[in-house]
Order: sequence, then structure tokens, then C-alpha cells
Amino acid sequence: MSLNARALSPIELVEAAIQRQEAVLLANGALCANTGKYTGRSPKDKFFVAYPGCPLPREQHQWLSEEQFQALFSKVQAHLQKTGAFVFDGAVNHHPEYRVPVRFYTEFAWHNLFVQQLFLPGNPAQAPRFTVYATPTLHADPATDGTRSETFIVLHLGRGIVLIGGTEYAGELKKSIFTLMHHTLAEQDVMPMHCSATVGEAGDVALFFGLSGTGKTTLSADPLRRLIGDDEHGWGKDGVFNMENGCYAKCIDLSREREPDIWDAIRFGAVLENVVYDERRNPLYHDRSLTENTRAAYPLSFIRNAEPSGRAGHPNVIVFLSADASGVLPAIARLSPEDAQKHFLLGYTSKLAGTERGIARPEPTFSACFGAPFLTDRPTRYANMLMERIRRHQVAVYLVNTGWVGGGIGSAPRVPLAVTRELVRKAIAGEFEGVATVRDDELFLNVPVTIPGVPAEYVQPAKGFADASAYRAAREELVRSFHETLARYMPNTSVAAADIGVSS
Repeated sequence: MSLNARALSPIELVEAAIQRQEAVLLANGALCANTGKYTGRSPKDKFFVAYPGCPLPREQHQWLSEEQFQALFSKVQAHLQKTGAFVFDGAVNHHPEYRVPVRFYTEFAWHNLFVQQLFLPGNPAQAPRFTVYATPTLHADPATDGTRSETFIVLHLGRGIVLIGGTEYAGELKKSIFTLMHHTLAEQDVMPMHCSATVGEAGDVALFFGLSGTGKTTLSADPLRRLIGDDEHGWGKDGVFNMENGCYAKCIDLSREREPDIWDAIRFGAVLENVVYDERRNPLYHDRSLTENTRAAYPLSFIRNAEPSGRAGHPNVIVFLSADASGVLPAIARLSPEDAQKHFLLGYTSKLAGTERGIARPEPTFSACFGAPFLTDRPTRYANMLMERIRRHQVAVYLVNTGWVGGGIGSAPRVPLAVTRELVRKAIAGEFEGVATVRDDELFLNVPVTIPGVPAEYVQPAKGFADASAYRAAREELVRSFHETLARYMPNTSVAAADIGVSS
């Protein structure tokens, strides 16, 4: 079925988006779009197709039948025939051995610009392995289409097709490919990772895993190191590689002083989502009236210290980032391979009051492998891959608390960014090798006894609590949540309530 799709250059797509009133051009040259009702992903509207021989675990996903998929696919094709489409032939994965051709058909011109800036250029003459169809103005009918709502993200591994509709949020296009790579790369014994990556002048590689708000993008934007990528990577037989060719950064409260590289990257060719602007079209990055999740998409070439190859060797250091609001986790701790496996399965941070309706106080939040919505197989598969690689390549792994230490949120200030940066740089430089530590079996940590120049409460959080009983209560609650969550994946690792001093 011909969709009469047009392949346009970025500048042509900017013109088309403005002419079609999809977006506006801001004073800094970036194209800014409002995504309407949906300002973030809709993970509960993601479905896979249950075709014969589908290798994915049945209990882990929502499913549509082949018949339901075909009916919805026909609707999508008919819709794009009516509205017209823009096409981009791109590719994912910088490593040539694992490169996968991907084709995007998008109803919106700005969506096509978005994928052009985030993915590698491809070859139109090469048949795509995956084809993504994005129809934001087509709404599903749950009664007839089998979906949960008007929004749908449907992935058919067998036919290599992705259908996205009922949402204008461009992040769905990016993350649908990331989800596919969790299956495609793992089947080739390449570990897919939701992390940022940097490389130093000596070729030393650091990976940063962390959920939203933990500082993953901020800490990887280090002027002393080259950025391999800010979000999605693979770890293969000869090292790590970026899956993408661009960055998708949160820009709430963005300032030139705090994030000069990101600030300067937002120029002509970049795409902004849901950023409020003034009457002179200057972006107001502090304005949260549309959403906290304001975003900027731009190619890696817009970053001055980007690694142009998108590749590097095996990691020397892995950093797990957690914004702990309980104040219990230390500012930094060393993890054994077994500890790393557990913390990778936990994917812990804190959801803060005000971020979602109904949350009155900080709550522990867990996302397996720091990317649960994008996993296609059981989390233990990826955690085992990580632990095996850590052992084989003797990678140093650290947990860094970028939240509150020595007293929870409201009673202690957040760890200063300067302190976190210094701790991370010390870890990357190997300065914690051989440092005396205290074992914490309940939280799976090896905590340094002291760190010169760092306040004691950052290393030993109990010292920062004014009330010892408050520390014990906060610790018991965190330990309980850790072990209850981990028991879902590793039942034999769960510690009984009596063993951790928690009343049943």
C-alpha cells in the first residue's frame, strides 16, 4: 500500500511544521511543539502481538492478537493515505555489526525532524528491519481494537512493525525502538542499557544508570570527558556503543550556568516539546504550566565534547544513581558484582511529593534494570548479563546517592552537585580502590569508613539524623522495601522480617 510519503531534509521539515501549524520557531532557533493531552509516555497503552513462536514472556506484557493487529494496521495505513506522511530511513546502533535499518512514517513533520535528529542516517535502498508508523490524530476504539484507551503503542516483533497513535508525545517513537533493541541485541549477546556513557582521554569508560531526576544527564555532561551518549547503549564483545545519534534531555529549569552544553545545543535543528515561551518567543525553561517533563532533542554533533564514533571500550566504572529521599543511603558506596546485580534489579530512587497526584510524601520507587517499561524479557536475564560482564572485565561499580543524606527530605539539604561531581570523579579515577569499607548486608553496600574532605554524615548517614530512632525507622522502612521488591526476582535473597529488625 503506497502512503505517498515525502522524504524531506531537516530545514524542509522545519518549514513544513511551521506551515502546517504543528510548531513554532523560537528565538534561539529551535522548533517548539506542544504535545497536547499527553506530555509523557503511556506505558499502560503498550501492547505486543501474540504471533506463533513469539519469544517474549507471556505474563510480562499486554497482548493483541494477530487479527486485532491487522485490523489496527489497516486503520493506520488508511489514515496516513488520507493525511499524507513523511518518511525517514534511518538506523540504530553505532556499532556496524549490530546496526539495524529502521524506517519511520510520521503524520507530523516535526515528528520526522525528531527522529532524524535522534537516529543515525540510513540507506533508503536498504529494506528496513523495523518500520514505525506514527499517527497522533488517529484514536483507537478500545471496544473494537482491543486497546486500553484511545492511545496505542503496538509492537509486532515477527513482522517488524510498530504502530503508534492517539498521542503526540515524540518520546514514544524513540522508546519504541529502544524496546525493540532490548530483544534484538540481547539475542546477539549484547546487553541493552538505559544509561549515559562517557570516555576519558585515556580511553577509560564510565556508565551512569539512573531514573528521572537522579542526575544521569547532568553528571555525564562533564567537560573533562567526551560524551558517548546520554540515554541508550549496548555492551557487546568489544565495548559499548550508543544506539542513537542524538540526545533527548529534560530541560526544566535549564540555565546556561548549570548546563552550558545543553543550553548551546538548543538551536536551529533542535526540537523542543512543551516548553513555554514569552511574547518574543524566548523559551521560559522554568515554566511548569504545561508539564515538568519539558524536553529537548538535538543531534550529538551539537554537543562540543561528543565522541563522534559513538563507541568506546569496555567500562572501567559503572555508577548507579539514586535520589534517596529517606536520607538513609550514603553519598557513595562500593558494590560487589552480586550487590550490583541486586541494585540493578531494584532500580531504586524516590518519587517526591508533588510529582504525581496523590503523593503527599516521598515514596520509594523501583524500576527494574533502571528501565522496566522497555524490557522485553524477564529482568533477571539482563541483570545476569550485567553481573557476568562486571566479573569478566573487573568493572568497579558504585552506588551514588544524589538525593538526601543524613536526614530525609525536609530535614536535610540535598547533596550539593559539587560534592556529587567530586565523588564521581574520584570513583572514575580509582581513588576508592583499597579504601577501608564497612559492610551493610541489609542494603547490599560496602560503605567507605571516611572520605577526606567529605562531611562524616555523607558517609555515615546515621550521624546526620538528630533523632536516632528516626534514623532506625527510616532505615527499617527502606530495608523492607528493598527486600520485598527484590523478592519478586530473587525469592531466595529475601531477608525475613525478624532478620532485619522489622516487626511483622
